[in-house]
Amino acid sequence: MIYGSGDAIAAPLTGQFSVQRALGMALIGALLYGLEIPHYFRWVARVATPHSRGRAILIRTGLAMLYFNPLWVTRHLARIALLQGRDTIDLALHLTYQSFLSAIPITVSANLLIQKCGAAALPLSWQRAVFLFHGDLLPAGGAFFMPMAA
Repeated sequence: MIYGSGDAIAAPLTGQFSVQRALGMALIGALLYGLEIPHYFRWVARVATPHSRGRAILIRTGLAMLYFNPLWVTRHLARIALLQGRDTIDLALHLTYQSFLSAIPITVSANLLIQKCGAAALPLSWQRAVFLFHGDLLPAGGAFFMPMAA
């Protein structure tokens, strides 16, 4: 439910809410993102653990950015487009790259904050959920949910 809630909150902000989309994203979040994201971040934790705290934070941040790359965002947007009943995906890869690049300062800041402040208070699974949830709500995320102008 955590993975679909970010989209369920962000969609009305862009005027794109639908029950079909909300239920579809909740299902995709539970069945796909809920499995693949924790698996990846368990691997990230294993890779970063042997390093000093500062280096481990940089490794985790870099690998998180690598995972949520423009191709991942495009895949996510394609699912949203299909759930909204669009037969063509009107979100070009260059728009995804633009969104990704403009979100880097916010994403890195949120990731570092989650790791530094949240590490003791939040279990790793919730840290991942918060990271993904904030990605759906980014101010630059208007491009994450807006169709390209014709």
